[in-house]
Amino acid sequence: MTELTRRNTMKLMSAALVAGVSFSSLPRKAFSAGTITVLNWQGYGTDEKWSVEAFAAKTGITVVHDYYSSESEMLTKLRTNPGAYDLVILNAARCAQAVAEDLLQPIDFSKVPNASTVDETLRANPNFSKDGKGYAVPWVWGMTSLAIREGMTVPDSYAVLADPAYKGRVAMDDDAIINVGVGALMSGQDINDPKDLAAVTAALKSIKPNVKLLWSTEDQWNKSFAAKEFDLSLFWSGGSVRSKRVSKLPVQFVVPKEGGVGWVDGLGIPSSAPNPEGALAFINWMIDPTFYVEWATKIGAPASSNSAALSALPADDLTRLVHKTEYLKTTSFVSGIPDDRREAFNNIWQEVKAFYAE
Repeated sequence: MTELTRRNTMKLMSAALVAGVSFSSLPRKAFSAGTITVLNWQGYGTDEKWSVEAFAAKTGITVVHDYYSSESEMLTKLRTNPGAYDLVILNAARCAQAVAEDLLQPIDFSKVPNASTVDETLRANPNFSKDGKGYAVPWVWGMTSLAIREGMTVPDSYAVLADPAYKGRVAMDDDAIINVGVGALMSGQDINDPKDLAAVTAALKSIKPNVKLLWSTEDQWNKSFAAKEFDLSLFWSGGSVRSKRVSKLPVQFVVPKEGGVGWVDGLGIPSSAPNPEGALAFINWMIDPTFYVEWATKIGAPASSNSAALSALPADDLTRLVHKTEYLKTTSFVSGIPDDRREAFNNIWQEVKAFYAE
C-alpha cells in the first residue's frame, strides 16, 4: 500500500542535527538501563542520532536498530527472531495480525505518562487492542486526501474529481488500496470492506475525462505539479507539507466532507522482548512533545498521535495546519485487508487503469 511512500520519503528529510533536548516528563530512573533493539524502517524517526544520544544520556539506555523494507518482512522478523527485539514500529493495519499471532504483549500505559494526551480517536483504533487491552501506543499518522493549486476553489467532496471543470487537470495516486478507498467514500461505503464493488468501480471510472496523470512517487508529483500539468490531485498529507515547505509549490491540502483515507503507526513491544521496561521508556520518549517539536520542525515528521505534541508546534507550522485534529473524527483509517479482498481491490484498480488508457 503506502508503506513505501510515507516512510521512505522520510529519508529525504533526514539530516544531521545536534540539539540539546530536555524531556521533562521522562523520569531519570523510572526504567532499567541497558540496551533496547528497535525494529523499524530506516530513517523513520526512532534512529535520529541526536535523539538516541539524548535518550541515552537521560536514561542510560542504549538504542540499537534493525530494519525492514516491507511490513511483511517486519512480521517475518518478529516470528523468526524471538527475543531479538524490544520495540517494533508497525502500522495499525498490521497490528491486529501481530496480536492475533501473539507477537506483541499488552502495553502498561501507566509507565507511558505521555500517552495520557494521545488522541482518543487514535488510541481507540480497534487494530491496536484486543479484549480491552492495548497492544501498541499510537505514534504518528497521516492521510491521503485532495490537493489543489492555491487560488482555486476549495472543493468539499471527492466528487470534484469528476467535475468537468477539471477536464484533463487531475492526477491520481497509482495505488489500488487508496483508490478503492476513495471510490468507496464517493459511493458512501466503508473503505476497508465496501460491499458494492461495482459502485466503487463506477465512481473511479467517472473520473476518466479528467485524469491527466497517474503518479507513484512524491518527486514525480512535485515535478508534474510544478510544470502545471494538473491542478487537482489525490495526495498525501505529509507530502503536501514537504511540497510547500521544501519545494515552495503553491499547493493547498483539503480534507472534504467524506474525510481522508488515513494511516496510523504504533509503537509495540514484542511478546519476547528482553527489555520491555526500556522499551516503555523509549515509547514515552517518542511521543514526548519536546522530542516531536525538534523532529518535526528541524527535520520533518508525520503528525504526532499526541495532541499535546501537535499543539506544541508553532501556530503557523505546516504539519500542524495540515493535520488538524478535527480531521481525525472524519478520517477512515485503513485496517488489515484479507488477501482475497486485497486481490479484488487490485483487480478493480487494474480494470480502472485500463479504462483510463482506452
